Amino acid sequence: MKHLIIGFTAMLTASTAFAEAVKPTDVVFVDGAVETSLSGVAGDPAVGAEIMNKGAGNCIACHQVSALSHLAFHGEIGPPLDGVADRWTVPELRGIVANAKVMFDGSLMPSFYRTEGFIRLGDAYTGEAHGGGEVQPLLTAQQVEDVVAFLVTLKEQ
Repeated sequence: MKHLIIGFTAMLTASTAFAEAVKPTDVVFVDGAVETSLSGVAGDPAVGAEIMNKGAGNCIACHQVSALSHLAFHGEIGPPLDGVADRWTVPELRGIVANAKVMFDGSLMPSFYRTEGFIRLGDAYTGEAHGGGEVQPLLTAQQVEDVVAFLVTLKEQ
């Protein structure tokens, strides 16, 4: 029986490791929420916290997060994220991170997992127009899942 359980666990782990990410153009939003994982792999809250502070995520540029109070320069453009896990479900958080404009028409929040439908596309942070070719989302499917995993830890005190 022990070998059967070990074999089944290994099979589940292998199938998760080879999960294919949902393409940004194939994401299904239902009332702004995205029910299924974009990567097929559970998010890592520690990695999500790093994304909140750096790179294409940089969520604290617009949002205050008490759990990240050791970091400087929290923004005030977006709402504070403290208690966000009590206000939104995991699918709703996933939808907001992937493309907040689906849930909140006119939102200033960037669409982190979107690759088409832009009015004026730039070339990263160069100030130049996009030179053509395939557009990449600001965050990968796994990075979205990591950010959502971190947001789920932000409950009311």
